[in-house]
Amino acid sequence: MSKVFVVGGSGRVATDLIKDLIENGNEVVAGSRNPEKIIKLDGVSAVKLDLHAEMEEIARIMDGCDVVYFVAGSRGKDLLQTDAFGAVKTMMAAERDGIKRYIMLSSMYALQPQMWSKYKALADITDYNIAKFFADNYLIHNTKLAYTIVQPASLTEEPGTGMVTFGDGKDTTNPISDVAKVLADTLKYKETIGHIIMMRSGKTPIDDALSNVGDPVAYNNAGLTD
Repeated sequence: MSKVFVVGGSGRVATDLIKDLIENGNEVVAGSRNPEKIIKLDGVSAVKLDLHAEMEEIARIMDGCDVVYFVAGSRGKDLLQTDAFGAVKTMMAAERDGIKRYIMLSSMYALQPQMWSKYKALADITDYNIAKFFADNYLIHNTKLAYTIVQPASLTEEPGTGMVTFGDGKDTTNPISDVAKVLADTLKYKETIGHIIMMRSGKTPIDDALSNVGDPVAYNNAGLTD
């Protein structure tokens, strides 16, 4: 069992993620600017977390946890201070606290900007992808965290199938519950450390996909080549 800190704990993905983490036997501390909106379950503690705060304050709130999930998002309203630098401050805070494991919810092709114009859904959220580009690169190149970055396709409210495709594919959507399940179950597989997992709907059971992720992809060029 791990004590897990969920950044952005009142969001759509976070709600399903927290359920899955508890089901997997973990203890959860969920942080949000609106802690009253965090799902109420046994094993879940809700705390107030403002990503505009100083890094030292964020570290104080996260202290004592073993794992950090970053699933916060401003929906385009606060990209620099939440999606970009807010994420970076949680990485700094994790390292300050001695937390090793860090799992990031990102965006499809966030590290490959040459792909954004090829998909309308990505072109429509270019500013968000820019924020994730810098946050993901900081995680990879400027920390010593045992990271996994999950890059889903467009999120939908459809019921989850428990089936995914990792890597390239034709489907451009993911049910939110499937994204949450991949995030939660990533913690069970040490093989996912150092991986950037691009996911979309597919025909492979999530556990099978996670247990066969293969070797990590090198992004030493910051994702600027095909």
